[in-house]
Amino acid sequence: MAGFRSLARQVRDPQCDLALRRYSLRKCLERFAPYGHRATWDHLCSRAGFGPEDRSPDPARLVAALDELEAARDVWLAYEEDFARRRRKEKHDGLRRPGSVDDWHRCTWGGHGIAWCDDPDVHPSAPLAEVLRRLITALEREPGAACPVCGDTDLEWRYGLAHEPSSGPVCTGCGIVVPAPVLTSEAVRRSRSRRSRSLVAV
Repeated sequence: MAGFRSLARQVRDPQCDLALRRYSLRKCLERFAPYGHRATWDHLCSRAGFGPEDRSPDPARLVAALDELEAARDVWLAYEEDFARRRRKEKHDGLRRPGSVDDWHRCTWGGHGIAWCDDPDVHPSAPLAEVLRRLITALEREPGAACPVCGDTDLEWRYGLAHEPSSGPVCTGCGIVVPAPVLTSEAVRRSRSRRSRSLVAV
């Protein structure tokens, strides 16, 4: 099975058939899809200027989408290296019990669903790399009351998400499932009560 880098080479190769280049970009999302496969594809198409169902997009636009995906992947791989280094040190120092960030990290193994968007049509509009930087910065500081990506405080607890964890606070502004470790317990409580009120209203 081809890895991310070999697929990326096919996307860039002008000698490859256009259909194969598009297919290879889609396959890249099986290796790295921060919002989930469908939402990440929708985001890349929107930012690069071609339709999700366009079977013969401008090759330059395909490469632009790949450039954005690779930039985000570089940010994530750097975080993964730092994370692994930290965990090795913690284990060496006798801290075997993982924290809440570690629990969240296990759900994003390989870069899938880092900023999960359960609705593939609702996702942040900023470049992927910038979104991941904001999220990583939030994971490395004290918990807050707002979405780390867009700053919205309007969070709603949702169940039945198509990703682990299967429930959590969703930002109604940018659509990501906000990682629990970046939120204060009060912000989580408010998101749960908002869900409760919306259920009552229905």
